[in-house]
Amino acid sequence: MNIYVGNLSWNLKDQDLSNLFATHGEVTSAKIVTDKFTNRSKGFGFVEMANDDQAQAAIAALNGTEVDGRNIVVNESRPKPEGGGGGGFKKRSFGNGGGGGGYKGGSGGGGGYKGKSGGGGGYNRDRGGYNNDY
Repeated sequence: MNIYVGNLSWNLKDQDLSNLFATHGEVTSAKIVTDKFTNRSKGFGFVEMANDDQAQAAIAALNGTEVDGRNIVVNESRPKPEGGGGGGFKKRSFGNGGGGGGYKGGSGGGGGYKGKSGGGGGYNRDRGGYNNDY
């Protein structure tokens, strides 16, 4: 069973997490999630236990207990929803509106300048460009 462990102290390491759950049964893996840029703990992790009964007992025993000055949250991990991901912040173009690509030999429009949007892509050998003026 995969177990989510949240509200972890940033001082804890994977081995500390494994040791915490090992008193309740066999731990297959224990991983604290870290930021990929700073390598600092994000404050949560996952523990995998071989036996579901032992995992349930560990969840019941450890949820809400204090570890390194913080009350941890322990529950059964739920899989990510389908089509998950996305999110994050929206990239802004800052006036560099790019033109679309051409279709059937038409050339794509150029990028915008000083906040103006770029021209659309050409269609069926038409020239792309701002307002399609020649």
